[in-house]
Amino acid sequence: MDKLTIQRITPTFLFLFIFIVKTLATATKSDYEFDHKGQIFSRNLSRKKLGLHKAEKVSHLHFYFHDVVVGRNPTTLVVAEGKAMKNSSTGFGFVVMMDDPLTVGPELRSKQVGRAQGMYGSASQSEWGLLMVLNYVFTEGKYNGSTLSILGRNAVFSEVREMPIVGGSGLFRFARGYAQAKTHKFDLKTGNAVVEYNVYVLHY
Repeated sequence: MDKLTIQRITPTFLFLFIFIVKTLATATKSDYEFDHKGQIFSRNLSRKKLGLHKAEKVSHLHFYFHDVVVGRNPTTLVVAEGKAMKNSSTGFGFVVMMDDPLTVGPELRSKQVGRAQGMYGSASQSEWGLLMVLNYVFTEGKYNGSTLSILGRNAVFSEVREMPIVGGSGLFRFARGYAQAKTHKFDLKTGNAVVEYNVYVLHY
């Protein structure tokens, strides 16, 4: 290695050395958690680095959820059934996978703003109470590509049901809030349903 090459490399190593020293000097042992090999397992971060220093916003989203069980293009599929389901008045034990469209208006041909993707299952032996595990995947406007995650109980024959928002992605990182569901239309013969949703979410 000639003298000129050494002169070029030295400033780079000097910069890296200063950066490492400054990082270690500003961090305390309590900021890091190490595994048995001395590798960093976890560390504390500043809220600013994740954009959490900004004021939280409250957003209200309104849309219609179309659960198509029977038709030319069903959006649901039964993936599991409990042995006792046939003798259950609540369908206890069945599990359904869904990819339901979310629209601005109650008509299926209305402008689509996203999809409800996930599953629901009958989790009650005494009434029609569904366990809902799903993501609202938004495909329109500024929320395109962002998601909200729902995990909650849906007593489908109650006038208004409330389910918690447990997280999100994209513009909804660190989201929390709740979704209110109200049946707009339900066909007892086919099981097809249109549900109105009002979603209230805190996010940055």
